[in-house]
Amino acid sequence: MEYVYPAIFHKNEDGTYTVTYPNLPGCISEGKTLGNAFFMAQSALKQWISYLTDKKMELPAPSSLEDIKKTSDDELVNFICADVKDSRAVKRTVSIPKWMDDKAVQSGLSLSRVLQDALFEKLA
Repeated sequence: MEYVYPAIFHKNEDGTYTVTYPNLPGCISEGKTLGNAFFMAQSALKQWISYLTDKKMELPAPSSLEDIKKTSDDELVNFICADVKDSRAVKRTVSIPKWMDDKAVQSGLSLSRVLQDALFEKLA
């Protein structure tokens, strides 16, 4: 699922950036450059959303850019988008030939891992 929240990028005296999310208190990130700060902001947003959904906590509604008040000229407000995937394991029944199962057991292969890797490669 895709989530979009406004973030405030504050330029520090040393040229680095601190990123905060007005709608997500405690979600803070930093970057050495503005580009790095955007990357880190997206990563922080993904982790924060994942945490809230894992804990079954309600996600606050994102504010509009117009509702965000800058406190200084050293701040930039922009939307950050995070695509958060549900990584919970689900059970599926699959059928394979007996000889493949025998070989997999002999080789010590995890069929779940092999299937996940193959699907990831196919879908990526």
